[in-house]
This record gives sequence, C-alpha cells and structure tokens, in this order.
Amino acid sequence: MSKLRKLLDRAKPHFSPGGRLSALGSVFDGVETFLYTPRTTAPANNTVHIHDAIDSKRTMIMVVLALMPCFFFGMYNTGYQHWLAAGCTTFPFFDLMLYGFLAVLPRVVVAYVVGLGIEFIVAQIRKEEIQEGFLVTGLLIPMICPVEIPLWMLAVATAFSVIFVKEVFGGTGYNIFNVALVTRAFLFFAYPAQMSGDDAFVPTSTPLGFGPAVPDGFTCATPLGQVATTVGDSLSITGVDGAAITSWDAFLGLIPGCFGETSVLCILIGAVILLLSGIGSWRIMLSVAAGALLMGWVANTFASPVYPASYLTPVDQLLYGGLAFAAVFMATDPVTAARTSTGKVVYGLLIGIIAVIIRTYNNGYPEGAMLAVLLMNAFASLIDWCVVQTNISRRRARFAKLIKD
Repeated sequence: MSKLRKLLDRAKPHFSPGGRLSALGSVFDGVETFLYTPRTTAPANNTVHIHDAIDSKRTMIMVVLALMPCFFFGMYNTGYQHWLAAGCTTFPFFDLMLYGFLAVLPRVVVAYVVGLGIEFIVAQIRKEEIQEGFLVTGLLIPMICPVEIPLWMLAVATAFSVIFVKEVFGGTGYNIFNVALVTRAFLFFAYPAQMSGDDAFVPTSTPLGFGPAVPDGFTCATPLGQVATTVGDSLSITGVDGAAITSWDAFLGLIPGCFGETSVLCILIGAVILLLSGIGSWRIMLSVAAGALLMGWVANTFASPVYPASYLTPVDQLLYGGLAFAAVFMATDPVTAARTSTGKVVYGLLIGIIAVIIRTYNNGYPEGAMLAVLLMNAFASLIDWCVVQTNISRRRARFAKLIKD
C-alpha cells in the first residue's frame, strides 16, 4: 500500500460522520476519489449494475487527455501570433510556448477556482459528493475564449454558468445546456466589445513582462471576422502579418482565433483519442461534419455578395472558426446531447447545418457553432422522444400485422 493511500486512510475517520472535520466530508471524498478508484461498489450479485473499472472521473480525465494536443498547440500558436503582431522574423519555440503558458495560465486558474469553488460550496450545503464534470469544463472555458479576455469577466461568466446552468438544475448530469458554451455565450452578449473586437483574439499583452512589445493600435480580425466584413465576391483572408491565410494554415491552426480552437489537426487527434477510448460519439462527430459540408455546399452553390461567407468552400466552413472543435468536444457532451443512435445523427446534422446558416446569413454572428450547439441542446430530449415514439409506432404496427396474419 502506498504512503499516500495510508495517509488518506488515517485521515478518513476525521472526515466521516461524527468526525471533527465531518463538515468537509465532501471535499475529502472528492480528493480521495480523484486520486483512487472508489473501493465501495454495488454487490456483485446485484444484476441491476454493470461492474466496470472506469467511472466518471476516469472518463473526464480521458477527455482532458484528448484536449491536450489542442491545449499545447494553443500555447504555441498564442506565442506565434504575438511574435507576428510584434513584427518579429524569428520564432524561438520555447519562448513561444512559455509566452502561451503565461498567457493562458491565469485564465485556467480563474476558471477552476471559481467553478470548483462554487461546486465545493454547493456540495457541502447539499451534503453530496463533489462531482467531477468541471474537470473538463474548467479547461474548456479558457480554450474557447479569447486569450485577452479580462480575468474578472471570465470569473463572472464562469460563476453565472455554473450557478444558473448547472447547479440550479441539480448539478452534474442534470444540466440541459453545455456549461462551457454558456460561459462563452454570456461573454459574447454581455461584453461584445471584448469578445468580437479586432484584437480580442490576438495576444498583445506581455504577461510578467515576457515577450516582445506589440505596436500601439494593433488590430487583426479572425478569418471569419474578415469574411463577415468582406465587400464584393472576392474573399481575402490575411493573417497577423498581412500574408494570405491558406486552407493548409487553417488546418494546422496557425491563424488568429480562440486559444484551443484553431488547429483542426490537433482536434482530429483528440477525436481519435475519444473514439478509441469509447467516450466520444462518432455518429455525432460525423453528422456535424456532414451537416456543415452539406449546408456549406448549398450556400456556396447560391453564393451572393450580400452574404460573403457563402463564398467559403464547404471544407473551409469546417476549417475556420470553432466548428470542428464544437463537433468533437462540445456536441458530444453526453449530458446535453441526444442519447439514441438515430437521435445522435439528427442532432449532429442539425448542428452542422444551423452553424453554417448562422455564420453565412447573419454577418453579426460570424461564428455560428456556439449558438447551434446550444440551440440543439434544448431540442436533444425532444429528438430522442421523437425517435423512441417512432420506434414504438413501428413495432406496434409490425405486431398488429403479425396478429392479423
């Protein structure tokens, strides 16, 4: 038995009912079950339960691991975009990584401190176990927000989402909307200047004085932001340095954007991890992509200068913005997504279609993935209900035919 296990076993009686620290029992349980798989399980002769080595904490950790390629690339790209904005011609790898780490670390800390703090307090008040859903949410929030978003705004938005989207519904597993996406939506509608400004997605500060200085008045819109303001039928998408952005750049992720959303390559690596571990739904991922490609083809076929995003190719609709990230890490949230197999396909197709419709035909919302996922979160249960009722009707008709025959 390890020393850590022995230490926890000695401390446990103090946090159990009747112990002098029993008021903090939920906190101790949360720490213990994070470090070790719980020893207490349902009896083996209880046929209601399926016994497995994996639990929700292990599931959340696998999702965190799947996010790591996007997270580490986001560190590099954050530094890379800052060096470009400063007019540098050399890009030292470790300096770029350090800059990205220093830029995102305060936002990760704020998200976890605020979100977990609220969840710990609620668990103590309710005398319940501390749930592990925020292990993923706390990492997703800074990854889908601009790296320059003020910390106090991030704290307010996180608190709002955890309290009013999660805890008032009963906590982890009961929320109908994705908590991380509501955090972004809150920021988008409450502080639009900070979320949609030209320089909001390009790091211009120097955390702890590290990094080259960026010229005053620097601005650079994201690719979709540039598309939304295009005049005429000729798209010209440029990067921080004024050079044209290609589809290959967008696939790799070396473009302005939210911290963890830019690299489709890293998103695909994360998707493979989720699929191999059996956690992610391939039906949702593929159907979101299919819906986006289909609607992208329709929009491109009937392209109009009034809607400049309609000139994007169907593939570019997937490469730019947060649609690919949403398809892999947001739409597949098992709590807020559809549950039935057919329902997952319908749910994903509608997300892809609606996301492209919003970003193409409403220039005020150049990124439609966020609103599309949240909208379909609201309809996920209805989709499943319709699928179940359809199956019941088919079986009833089949049974009636057998009886008649």
